Formats: sequence, structure tokens, C-alpha cells
Amino acid sequence: MNIKPIKTEEDYNQALQRIDTLMESEPGTQEFDELDILVTLVEKYEEKHYFIDAPNPVAAIKFRMEQEDLKQKDLIPIIGDRAIVSKILSGQRNLTVEMIRNLNEKLKIPFESLFGKVAHG
Repeated sequence: MNIKPIKTEEDYNQALQRIDTLMESEPGTQEFDELDILVTLVEKYEEKHYFIDAPNPVAAIKFRMEQEDLKQKDLIPIIGDRAIVSKILSGQRNLTVEMIRNLNEKLKIPFESLFGKVAHG
């Protein structure tokens, strides 16, 4: 096992190639331990260099609406009356804690996607 920190894109690509060759390793073997360590190093490198921010709440809601083929009126029982739904989706109003709970519970939108600031437009 010859593991070193991932500092460059080349190191990263080499680690990915090595992970690919170790994917069929059996638990309890030295190869499996190497795989586990390399995956951890790659994840850390990706967090630092390929970080993708969670979408803003409106984008997350609209994405789920598109996935589930929902219309604005379908959000009324979850968020509030038609005017509130419209203001939320247009970025004129932020979500309340109760709205966030309902969206997470009923539409399974992750909390971390719902807690960002709405970009007022």
C-alpha cells in the first residue's frame, strides 16, 4: 500500500484509477483497507475543489415540482394560500420554519436545500 495525499489533479486522477481497480476487493483485506482510505482522500479533495453549493430554496422547490409534475396550486396545502405560494416562488418572501417542515415532510425536499436565503427578485 503506497498512499499519499491528493494535492493535484494528477494525484486525484491516479487515485480514481486505483479506486477503480480496487472496487471488487473483499472486506478484511489489505486492498479493501486501501480502497477505504483512497475513497476518503478523494472525498476530501472533491469537497475542497469541486464543492457544489446546495440550491437556493426556490430552486429546490421548483425542481421538486418539476419532478412530481406539480402546479403552484398543489403547494397551497403545504405552504399556504395562493398569494403566499406565489410570493415564495417569485422570491418575494422567505420560507417560515413551518413551511420548511411541511416541504420536507410532504415533498421530501432535504432541509439543507430549504434553509438558504431566497434571492429576492
